[in-house]
Amino acid sequence: MTTLRNPVAETAEEIAALLGDLDRPCWIVRHDGRIAATADEDLAARAQILAAVGPLPPERLGDSAFRATHGVRAAYAAGAMANGIASPELVIAMAEAGYLASYGAAGVPPAGVEAALSRLSARLRGKPYAVNLIHSPSEPALERAIVDACLRHDVRCVEASAFMDLTAEVVRYRATGLAANPQGGIEIRHRIIAKVSRVEVAELFLRPAPQRLVTGLVDSGRITAAQAELVTRVPMADDITAEADSGGHTDRRPLTVLLPELVAARDRVARTVPAAASVRIGAAGGIGTPDAAAAAFAMGAAYIVTGSVNQAAREANQCESTKRLLATAQFADCVMAPSSDMFELGVQVQVLRRGTMFATRAQRLYDLYRTHDGIDAIPAAVRADLEATLFRRPLHTVWQDCVAFFTERDPAQLLSAERDPKSRMALIFRWYLGLSSGWSIRGAADRTADYQIWCGPAMGAFNTWAADTHLADPAHRTVTDIAVHLMTGAAYLTRVAHLRTAGVRLPTPATHYHPRRPDTR
Repeated sequence: MTTLRNPVAETAEEIAALLGDLDRPCWIVRHDGRIAATADEDLAARAQILAAVGPLPPERLGDSAFRATHGVRAAYAAGAMANGIASPELVIAMAEAGYLASYGAAGVPPAGVEAALSRLSARLRGKPYAVNLIHSPSEPALERAIVDACLRHDVRCVEASAFMDLTAEVVRYRATGLAANPQGGIEIRHRIIAKVSRVEVAELFLRPAPQRLVTGLVDSGRITAAQAELVTRVPMADDITAEADSGGHTDRRPLTVLLPELVAARDRVARTVPAAASVRIGAAGGIGTPDAAAAAFAMGAAYIVTGSVNQAAREANQCESTKRLLATAQFADCVMAPSSDMFELGVQVQVLRRGTMFATRAQRLYDLYRTHDGIDAIPAAVRADLEATLFRRPLHTVWQDCVAFFTERDPAQLLSAERDPKSRMALIFRWYLGLSSGWSIRGAADRTADYQIWCGPAMGAFNTWAADTHLADPAHRTVTDIAVHLMTGAAYLTRVAHLRTAGVRLPTPATHYHPRRPDTR
C-alpha cells in the first residue's frame, strides 16, 4: 500500500492506501460523473455520498473492557504453548509492546516455572502478562505447584486450560486475590482467562466457585473465611476463550458454532447469576490470518487469542529446524495424536504431521496400552521393536528414568504404578510422549522423526497468507509483528466488509491486506 496524495481514489492501489489509513474515514462518492473513494471531508460534502465507513484503528476492535481490565493496547493475546514454548522472551516482548501473552508453564518442572516467573515478575512490574494453569488430573501436585509459584510472584492473571471440572487449586488462586473494597464491591486481583471448548465447562467458570471446594479450602486453612465468602459472589472467570480447532489440546470445534454457543450460555447463566453478564467471551483456534481475526470480531468475540502461528516466531522456544517445518506447513498438515498428560484418559492433541512420524508412533503406543495389561503382556517381538525404534533402550531402563523423574515431580504417580502393571506401562509410554516435544524444542538431530510439534490449521493458513512477504521467512517473524499485522489487517478488512455490506464493489486487490516490512510501515 502507498500513501494517497490525490484526494480522490479510483485505482485499486489508491483505494487500498485510503482504506489502509485506519485513523481517517472513507467515503464512496460520485465525483465528476465517476464513482471514487475519498477521505477528504470537504470533497465528500460537495459530492454525492454513496457509502461511508468511519475510522477503525486496530485498538477499537473487540471489547474495550478487555483492554481496560488487563491494561493492554488491543483485544489480542498470545496464548500459552506448553513446555515453555511460549517463553519468557515471548511474554516479555508482548508485554513491553502493550499486548497480553501467557507463559507456557504446562509441562515445565516446578524449578523451571519458578525461574521463569522470577524473571517475568522482576522484568514486567506493572505490565500485562499471564501464566498458563493447565488442569493436571493425573498429576495434581503440578497444578498446586503452579498456583503456589503464581502466588509467590504475585501473578495477576492465569490462563486456565484443559479443565474438565473446577479444582481446589484454581478456586484457591481466584479466592486469594479477592478483597472487599470501601464501596461494598469486590476487588479482583487474580484474573482468570478460562480456555474451553465445551459449554458445560464454560458454565463452571461463569458461576461462582462450588461450595464443596470452598469448604475444603477453608477447612485446610488455604483460604480465609472472608475470601470464601467473596469467592461465592463472583464468577470464576473474567474471560472465557472459545477454543476451536487449535494446536495441542483441542476438541476441534468449529469456531462459527462454538463462539455463539458460549455467548448464548453466558447470557443464559446471567439470568440467574447477574455477575456472569460481565464475563467476556473471546475466540481462539484457527486464527492465523487477518481474515480469520476479522471474522471472529464480526461474530462478537471480545478478544482473540493466537497460538500455533507464534511457534515459528523468533521469541518462541522452538529450535530452528522445527520453526522451518512449521513455516512450510499447509492447513491440512495436522493430525490428532495421544497426549502425554492425559494419556490414560484417551485425550488427544493436534500435532504437525509433515516431517515427523510422531502421531503414528504415539497412536501405536496407545493401542498397545488399551490391548495389554502391562509391559510383560506385550509380545516379545513387539517389545523388541519398541525398544529398537521408539525407545532406543531396554524398557526396564526407561522405567528407571520414570522413577527418577516422578520421584522429583510427583511421587504419587509411582505409588499407583507399583501396585498396577498397567499404570506402570502408562508411565513408560508417557516417557516417549513427554520427551518427544522436548526433542522438538531442543532440536535433537537424531530424533527428528519423533518430534511432537503441537500445531493447528491456523499455521498453514498463516503461511499461505504470508507467502511472498517478509513474514514468509521465520527469521523475520516476531511475535509482536504478527500481532500488529493480524490486528491491522483485521481492522482493514472490517472496513472493507462494511463497505461491501453497503453494496460497494471494490476492485479485488483492495479487498486484501498484505503485510509490509516493519521498516516501511
